[in-house]
Amino acid sequence: MSDGASATVWAREQVDAVRDNPIGRLALIVRTYHGPAGRAPRHLPFRRAALSFMRWQAQRGVLNSLEGSPPGSPWWRKINERLLRDGCESVALAGGFAGEPSSPAVRLWLAFIATPTARNWYRAHNASIVGAYLQQRELAEAESLAERFFMNVALGRVLYAHALVGAPRLALGRFAALGRLLGDPRLGMAGAFLSLSRVLPNRYPLAQDVERYIADEQRIGRLLDYAVIVPRLQRLYEWSAEELREPRVLELVRDGNPTYAWSFEDRDVWRSPQVSLAGRVLEHASRAR
Repeated sequence: MSDGASATVWAREQVDAVRDNPIGRLALIVRTYHGPAGRAPRHLPFRRAALSFMRWQAQRGVLNSLEGSPPGSPWWRKINERLLRDGCESVALAGGFAGEPSSPAVRLWLAFIATPTARNWYRAHNASIVGAYLQQRELAEAESLAERFFMNVALGRVLYAHALVGAPRLALGRFAALGRLLGDPRLGMAGAFLSLSRVLPNRYPLAQDVERYIADEQRIGRLLDYAVIVPRLQRLYEWSAEELREPRVLELVRDGNPTYAWSFEDRDVWRSPQVSLAGRVLEHASRAR
């Protein structure tokens, strides 16, 4: 695969080629799971979760060209590009391209390539996502209030999916034994956490206020977010900071409230007054012990 070129340069060229082509982005991430030799049967099943996370982005239109009609989101495009670039770079390095890993996330992708387990996949995937979040805070601030709300929802979801595999007792309490099955990125259930079509409106940009979107959220999404994820959010971010070896994750939460491009003073949105009886039962039953 290598022709003496730098892995970082090659990865950048691959991403540049599909920057304004959402379908091309999806095809590129699939190619990374085929590995440097074009055949990686142990890695290929993990593309299922990766595609779940990307398809709803493409469907919402956030990956569209900035000159498109409608245009895409500068922030979501950068988040997606970081994931693509890290994946391409790691495949290039594994295939013999020159250079050293450009970031800790790429090192974690190389660890996944060497040992393709569910936990290693989440470490790599979420390190890329978190790294992009931290890098693109200025672009995040330029998005609408409603979009910034859902940025925090999306981050909480991907961190929680990781905890299902890496810290099942934290994620599910007495039901911890189910964590690895529910969170395995090779299986369909992980897509329910990573594909946010039940949570995020299927359009961009968002035209309504946050409260309206919260009221419209489908029941299963509300149960998961407000009854299961939010009550353990502080511990989830603390665990993720250690798991990803990225202490800056703790800059994105305060007293159990997400604060990425979001004011702590507006934290009331994370405490829904409309959690149903079923939600309260679920919260109690899955409480971390």
